[in-house]
Amino acid sequence: MDIIKPMEKRTGKIALISAVPFEGEFFIKRLNHAAKDMRDQPAFYAGKIQHNDIIYAVSGVGKTNAAHATTLLIHGYDPAVVINFGIGGAYPSAGLKVGDIAVASKEIYADEGLLLKDGFHTLESIGLHLMKTGGRRYFNEFPADRKLGKAALNSATLISTSKCGIFATVSSCTGTREKAKELSLKYNAVCENMEGAAVAHICCSYGIPFVEIRGISNIVGDRDTGRWDARLASENCQKALIEFLKTLNGPR
Repeated sequence: MDIIKPMEKRTGKIALISAVPFEGEFFIKRLNHAAKDMRDQPAFYAGKIQHNDIIYAVSGVGKTNAAHATTLLIHGYDPAVVINFGIGGAYPSAGLKVGDIAVASKEIYADEGLLLKDGFHTLESIGLHLMKTGGRRYFNEFPADRKLGKAALNSATLISTSKCGIFATVSSCTGTREKAKELSLKYNAVCENMEGAAVAHICCSYGIPFVEIRGISNIVGDRDTGRWDARLASENCQKALIEFLKTLNGPR
C-alpha cells in the first residue's frame, strides 16, 4: 500500500531537526526573533535566518524520537525542506578528521535486517520493505536531495574540510575498530549517527526534500572519548548550516 501524501502545497518554511539541545545552541543565538515552546518533547523554536522562516525541533536521541519530531514538523508546519544536523562519528576510511563536516548523499538503516552465521543481511535480502511509495519499495536506504546536498557541501567547505557521502544510522553506537571497519566496508559509509535514516524515511514518505549535515566529533573505532571534540564538531556543523541557509532564498 502506498503512503498517502496529503500535503501538496508547501509553506516555504525550512524545518530543522537535531537530537539534543547542545547541537543547536550556537544556531539558536543567531536565529532572529527566536521564540520557543519547551513544554513538551520535542521542543520547537521558530525564527528567521536572512529571509527564511525557520522552525527547529529538538527531537531527542534515537530513531523513534527523530521520526516522531519529523512527522510533527511536517504536519504542523508543512515545510519546503527538512534539514537534519548535529554531530556524528566518521569511519577511518572516510579520510575525515575531528571538526570536519560531512553531508549525506543518502541514509542507511545499518542494523535493520537479519543476522546469520555468515553475517548481517539487509531487509532487501529477506524481502521485507520499510515503505512503498510511487511504485517503489524502500528497504534500508533513503535518499537525500542531490541539488540541496551539493549546495550544503559548498557551504560547509567555507567552514572546514568537508565531504559528501553515505551515512549509516545505527541503534548502538560503534565502539570497536572491527565493527567500524565492517560497517564502512558494507555500506561504503563516511560516518554514523543515531537518527538520520528515520528523518530521511519520513521525508521520503511525504515527498519532502531531505538534507543532512554533521560535524565530525570522533573517528569511529575503539571507544576513547578523550580524543573526541563534540563542541568543535557541533559549532562547525552549525556554522555550515547557517551558511547553507543563506543560500536558500525565502520570501522577502
